Amino acid sequence: MTDKKKVIVKINGQDYTVIGEESEEYINHIANYIDKKMKEILSQNNKFSQSMAAILTAFTITDEYYKTKIELEDLKEEVEEPLRELEKFKKEIVQIKEDYEKLKEERDKYSNELYEIKKERDENIDSIKDYKNSLNLKESELEDSQKMIDGLQNKLFENQVELVQLKKELEEIKTEFDK
Repeated sequence: MTDKKKVIVKINGQDYTVIGEESEEYINHIANYIDKKMKEILSQNNKFSQSMAAILTAFTITDEYYKTKIELEDLKEEVEEPLRELEKFKKEIVQIKEDYEKLKEERDKYSNELYEIKKERDENIDSIKDYKNSLNLKESELEDSQKMIDGLQNKLFENQVELVQLKKELEEIKTEFDK
């Protein structure tokens, strides 16, 4: 059940009782508007009767109402396409946000993979350094061993030459002794 209010308003000097569900301020606002329009009409021709002025006021207000209604309908039509586009853009924004979140997740995944790859690369670099150091050490040991082998080969050669000379001398001594 709605609360109906009784409001007494004055239009063109006459009191009227208006019963409505709207607030008293709203009803008074409407009555003041009607009173203003009626006074405008009467100021244009003071020979109009009260009923004639009321009908012309109703006609004027109705004309304003229809023009406003047509304008509102035109505005609704003008706004309809942008509103559809707005809804489309809202859906696109939601899709873009979803895509953005997926891309962020993918970026994070690749970032983690890149971190792991860099970590593995650094470990490999360290291993390579260790292997290079080890290889350098082995090459140094190999050079030392090669020098030692060369030295031993030279000694062996010298010993062989000495042995050949000794054999020759021994042969000479033997030949002299046999003579």
